[in-house]
Amino acid sequence: MLNSLRQIVQEVNSAPDLNAVLEIIVRRVKAAMNADVCSVFLRNQSNVYVLMATDGLHQNAVGKVSLSKEEGLVGYVATREEPINIDDAESHVKFQYFPETGEERFSSFLGAPIIHHRQVLGVLVVQQTQKRRFDEGDEAFLVTMSAQLAGVIAHAEATGALRGIGQKKEARFTGVAGASGVAIGRCVVSSPLADLYSVPYQTCEDVERELDFFQNCLSDVREDVKNLGEELENRLNKEERILFDAYLAMLDDKSLGGEVREKIRAGLSAQYSWSQVILEHVSTFNSMSDPYLRERASDVRDLGSRVLAALQQASSANKREYPDNTILVGEDLTASVLAEVPQGKLAGIVSLRGSSNSHIAILARSMGIPTVMGAVDLPFTHLDGHELIVDGYRGAVFADPSDAMREQYQEIVDEDKLLVAGLESLKDLPCETTDKHRVALWVNTGLKADAIISIERGAEGVGLYRTEVPFMLRDRFPSEEEQRAVYREQLEAFAPHTVTMRTLDIGGDKSLPYFPITEDNPFLGWRGIRVTLDHPEIFLSQVRAMLKASEGLGNLRIMLPMISNVAELEIAQMLIYRAYDELLEEGFSVQMPPIGVMVEVPAAVYQAKEFAARVDFLSVGSNDLTQYLLAVDRNNARVADLYHSLHPAVLRALKKVVDDSHSEGISVSICGELAGDPSAALLLVAMGFDVLSMSAANLLKVKSVIRAVSLEQAEKILDEVMAFPDAESINRCLEGTFREAGLTRLLRPDTDG
Repeated sequence: MLNSLRQIVQEVNSAPDLNAVLEIIVRRVKAAMNADVCSVFLRNQSNVYVLMATDGLHQNAVGKVSLSKEEGLVGYVATREEPINIDDAESHVKFQYFPETGEERFSSFLGAPIIHHRQVLGVLVVQQTQKRRFDEGDEAFLVTMSAQLAGVIAHAEATGALRGIGQKKEARFTGVAGASGVAIGRCVVSSPLADLYSVPYQTCEDVERELDFFQNCLSDVREDVKNLGEELENRLNKEERILFDAYLAMLDDKSLGGEVREKIRAGLSAQYSWSQVILEHVSTFNSMSDPYLRERASDVRDLGSRVLAALQQASSANKREYPDNTILVGEDLTASVLAEVPQGKLAGIVSLRGSSNSHIAILARSMGIPTVMGAVDLPFTHLDGHELIVDGYRGAVFADPSDAMREQYQEIVDEDKLLVAGLESLKDLPCETTDKHRVALWVNTGLKADAIISIERGAEGVGLYRTEVPFMLRDRFPSEEEQRAVYREQLEAFAPHTVTMRTLDIGGDKSLPYFPITEDNPFLGWRGIRVTLDHPEIFLSQVRAMLKASEGLGNLRIMLPMISNVAELEIAQMLIYRAYDELLEEGFSVQMPPIGVMVEVPAAVYQAKEFAARVDFLSVGSNDLTQYLLAVDRNNARVADLYHSLHPAVLRALKKVVDDSHSEGISVSICGELAGDPSAALLLVAMGFDVLSMSAANLLKVKSVIRAVSLEQAEKILDEVMAFPDAESINRCLEGTFREAGLTRLLRPDTDG
């Protein structure tokens, strides 16, 4: 059945719409399983399962027969959320007869739920006249087809294809919170040049003009291919030269060109028509059993990219218009793409790739643009011009929201504006509890723009300066002098306040285009201090630049990321002292800065005392520490809901780090999203953290909470939650506390890299 499965998947992927997908599924699954019937039931807004396609039952029943979750074997499959395999359907207690289907002659029944993100979207059913129990292979095949169908149906929800059966209008897609806030606006798809898979769905207003445009571009490419073939004629053998002839033939009106013209005449844009025709042919070649023909898929794809580039470059003369409240959506957005949006028009960002630590997310936070990263299931090419809601607090995107949902989120937007305005009066007040316990509030930065915002919000220092950002902005490693100039700007901007500079932390979810690190498991691989200790020339250059930049200021601290053992720490310290001695010999008047360790792996939690005895400070990186403790990649949208910053294991680890650090007489700070969470801040203050470091956007919210309680109250809350067995109980307790204190408005979840 493997070949059948592969071929069905290929056909499904190239199908133009949901109806075509359903027809392919029922027809091909019926044939592959030698069944008499195959049917698909899909759930509508009322949780009723409607017959949407069948091969074997009466066609006039499609769209008319429906069952609730409590009705029939289909409802039973949906309720149990597992396959049901019966050799005599009529004898089953859940059997229900629908005369309009003509199913009375079928005895055997096998149904599998269609599940996407834990939601049952429908049921896939096969039936047979004879009484027989389908075997394990049949069952596994049907479950596999259901899983394939789930993604297609979720896609159809977003593009409105299911509204005919009363499906809810808005569709929700989950990603990772990249920058806090809510944005409501119009989707503008940003597609890279010549990427066949990310051409947005677009129609054309003037068909004849679009046909002429397509013909001109096709002629240009045909001429280019012909010239290329002539140039390479003496360097290619006969078989390879035939390829160029084949390219020219494919561009003929009787081949690809003709198919594209048909789509344009149907009202689609030239670019979208071309991409769809090419992808259909690529899919056809990929599904062929002959290896030689299967290889031709790459030839078709190459030709497709050439023509698409011509179409896109020719149309780029008509500059893209950006509406007010633009929601920029793309597969892998860049800073240059953001820069194309006119000032004041960018309201939100959605990226299918990347994480909360990606360059684009860091930029978005500094700009105050609500952002969702890693929205892998978003069918973005079909959403151009659609209304979107970007929930940067929870990492969610809603397509075509209902009036009620739009009103709900507009209230959040309005509340956020009022909240920020109301907190401004706190920026010059000390961050202390009602019984005068003082806590330092610092910020996490990565860009020069962050410094201005941070100082305006009353930041008292920098707990984490991400030095990898200057590395990301170049196409090569920055020189020592280039680094010195960037670091000097940060140190001067915050002087005399402390600036904690983390040495280069690449690997994991942060990569440099000119220094790629490709690993099967990057979070457990070559990252952080492991990279820079293996490349001491990079580490020494960076440390020298930091020390030079601090000359005459004396407000630098150096922090080492991803330390997991004492040996790594001691080698790094040795290199720092070496750089320091070199600079003294060269005549620089520099001071040896405090050196600290980031506690972000479980090993560091249990060696915190040993580390504290050897350094000047510890700083917990709560984001990485949480994901390592819980074995959950916080940047993977499929498991992000298992990432709980207030998990009991996380809280106990944090308390141990504070106790061990203070037992050695050194300070301990925490940076990451936990420090910027107003409810978590109470617990961190009670634990004894000396410094909370967060995004500038969260600083005043956290200060507001700390100034509203006493240390004694915070310690009582901590004692209570430390006894709870799960994060849900801890969150409920904190919500109750905030409700009693009248601080509920500050509880909206937030994020910080």
